Amino acid sequence: MTVLHTVNKSPFERNSLEACIDHATDGSAVLLIEDAVLGAVAVGDIAARIKAANGIKIYVLGPDLAARGMTEDQVIDGIDVVDYGGFVDLAATHDTVHAWM
Repeated sequence: MTVLHTVNKSPFERNSLEACIDHATDGSAVLLIEDAVLGAVAVGDIAARIKAANGIKIYVLGPDLAARGMTEDQVIDGIDVVDYGGFVDLAATHDTVHAWM
């Protein structure tokens, strides 16, 4: 069963992103939305954690990046930027969606 995990809290505020990565299984996807997009441009421990998430595909919602004054060229290599249509496609192609708060 494939799962799309959505994370909406900043990794500097809560540990939702780390917990999500710990529980996600191979073939799962993680979509960073709202304040969680800060994790897509982070450096240090957070970036290392994302890069080490083997078998899990990480995405970030582009409009949420833009709303926070960030650009796609700031995103960690390997993270794909999607728009709202891409969000819908991800939800439709996975068996279930799990929201991390």
